[in-house]
Amino acid sequence: MLEHGGRLRAAATRYGIPLADWLDLSTGINPEPWPVPPIPADCWARLPETGDGLEEAAAAYYGNPNLLPVAGSQAAIQLLPHMLPRAVVACISPIYSEHPQAWQRAGHRLRFLQNALLPRALAAATPYVLLCNPNNPTGDRHPHAIALDAAHQLKKRGGWLIVDEAFMDPTPEDSLTPLAGTDEAPNLIVLRSLGKFFGLAGARVGFIFAAADILNKINEAMGPWAISGPSREASRLALQDTAWQAAARPRLIAAGQRLQALLTPLGEVKSTALFATLNSPQAAELHEALARQGILTRHFDQQPLLRFGLPGNEGEWHRLADALATWKPA
Repeated sequence: MLEHGGRLRAAATRYGIPLADWLDLSTGINPEPWPVPPIPADCWARLPETGDGLEEAAAAYYGNPNLLPVAGSQAAIQLLPHMLPRAVVACISPIYSEHPQAWQRAGHRLRFLQNALLPRALAAATPYVLLCNPNNPTGDRHPHAIALDAAHQLKKRGGWLIVDEAFMDPTPEDSLTPLAGTDEAPNLIVLRSLGKFFGLAGARVGFIFAAADILNKINEAMGPWAISGPSREASRLALQDTAWQAAARPRLIAAGQRLQALLTPLGEVKSTALFATLNSPQAAELHEALARQGILTRHFDQQPLLRFGLPGNEGEWHRLADALATWKPA
């Protein structure tokens, strides 16, 4: 099983620092999550079912009714490769590691294109192109027009474009989600999650947007009751809370820019509204030095990358700034 950010208990044990004393920046989850209200008792007592308004709320929020709720986008990541014929998949890398692992397990062959632009991925002439936008972990973005053109080019040769937009919510104008599975882009598949922008990672709710046949196959593979009743209710309410969404977007964008400015003296930095990634030969050394001070970041073993999530308050911002200011590379 792959390792991910958020493994705070393991870090507390390894470094001998109590759990409550840590500043966890290892994930890209909104540190000021949508405030979940009390959940009605019948959500706990009844089996979950469609018709409760979740699908309609998601269709309105994402601008596309061609959707299927899943138990976090992770569920779609694991099931989707089994729904398409085995072929060669071009992965624009580095990429969220669960993607290539899932495609390999399903019998597909992968071609990794390091830090590639979409035109290069198309030139590889593979049937499928897979990318994260914004990219996790690098923060790179693929412009909307270029990504949509890629879907059109792949359609001409019977291919598919698969896009993970887990970090797209702060900038919905850049999203391809409204086009997935439509007549304009029937070969476009988009994954979304409520775990990042809404900060509801524990609810395990996401969506896949695609053509109806793909959605039907995944729905059959998941079986009934894939998402709990309380999670469905909380997600429906969050998707409908347009006032909270409108206030959160500029705040998160400003925080992402602040984090990028804080890290820039240490090396090359790219950021989204929910995380910033430092590219530095000293990434592993800095990760270790911060961990010894109870600050957990996400180090990527295959590349010299160190990803920082957003601090949640001014005290946490100052704690991170002080730790970075006192760090001296070996």
